[in-house]
Amino acid sequence: MTIDTGVLGAAKAVQPRTVALRRRVHRQPELGLRLPKTQGEVLAELADLPVRLHTGTDCSSVVAVLEGDQSGPTVLLRGDMDALPLQEDTGLEFASEVAGSMHACGHDTHVAMLASAARLLAGRRDELAGRVLFMFQPGEEGYHGARAMIEEGLLDEDGPAGRPERALALHITSKLESGVVTCRPGPVMASSDVLRVTVTGRGGHAAIPHDACDPVPAAAAIVGALQTMITRRVSVFDPAVLTIAHITAGTTTNIIPETARMEGTMRALSEPTRSLLHEEFERVCRNVAAGYGCTAEVKIEHGYPVTVNDDVVGPHVVGLAAKVLGGEFAMPMDSPLMGAEDFSYVLQRVPGAMAFIGGRPPDMEPELAPPNHSNRVVFDEAAMAHGVAVYAAFALDALGKR
Repeated sequence: MTIDTGVLGAAKAVQPRTVALRRRVHRQPELGLRLPKTQGEVLAELADLPVRLHTGTDCSSVVAVLEGDQSGPTVLLRGDMDALPLQEDTGLEFASEVAGSMHACGHDTHVAMLASAARLLAGRRDELAGRVLFMFQPGEEGYHGARAMIEEGLLDEDGPAGRPERALALHITSKLESGVVTCRPGPVMASSDVLRVTVTGRGGHAAIPHDACDPVPAAAAIVGALQTMITRRVSVFDPAVLTIAHITAGTTTNIIPETARMEGTMRALSEPTRSLLHEEFERVCRNVAAGYGCTAEVKIEHGYPVTVNDDVVGPHVVGLAAKVLGGEFAMPMDSPLMGAEDFSYVLQRVPGAMAFIGGRPPDMEPELAPPNHSNRVVFDEAAMAHGVAVYAAFALDALGKR
């Protein structure tokens, strides 16, 4: 189907609603899987649309299904809804009113863009042969919200809209020029696993180290050995990241502690490399600790899988953005990001893409713009009209009558 430029005009026409919803959600951020206020805002915004609404039982999800004028396949569009445990320091007039909670990753904009895309598409039902499944998801920030929704039947044949044949999620970023859409085929975001290691030796007096078994040098050696592991065991053509970000040991200056504890993160861009890292991490920690006369207890908490875009859908999103927004707002993505996303669970089962949309305010220099997850991050609200248009164009392209 040929996507007309009227999609962008329609998105701009609903921009006041998009901004208003975004600001309401931004003022009342919620964390995790239980987001009753955010869920309520979404349900209220969709209440006057011709959609079937479903809410989650184990989480505050919202699923809206828009039936087209004719039968056909299902397309899934997703927006995540949860915030981060962060004290906002932006000075915005609609800043968070909840102490210690902030929409620092732009999920408030995702909610608003998806709701307005539903409104735009509801006005063009006669152009759709199939149905659109709008996935409003809680718990993206480490709570596996997408997995929870899948476990409740989101993608099942007998689910709310049948099994989707194509899927798209947009994620705003302050590191891209406002309104620019970028995407790529293949791995687009990394897996993410949490690492915890306890090195145990034998405590004693700091002035008599030979009467003790100091776990601190062992922990330090493990950190160095892990970096060597990355460069010598992992292919440079399938990169990985391992960072030990937190080390604790001891209580004062003249005591050798019994234990040293380390925590960190492990990232990979393929599942085989991820599995290799798990094996090597445990081997290095245990054997280096043993070399110092200590033991190492190793725990790996499995996080999100690698986010892998479909080889066809990924580039297609860039092409759609060029048609709808103009070529200057469409950009192929050069390389993956080492951040992680639980939309990966959807893409394991449905051909689709995670794409990014720029939200950097025009008056900010790229190198000075606070990044996502910063207590000072701000997004240009004008970019949301582009996101609404791309969401709508994706559905119209997949379901448009031919």
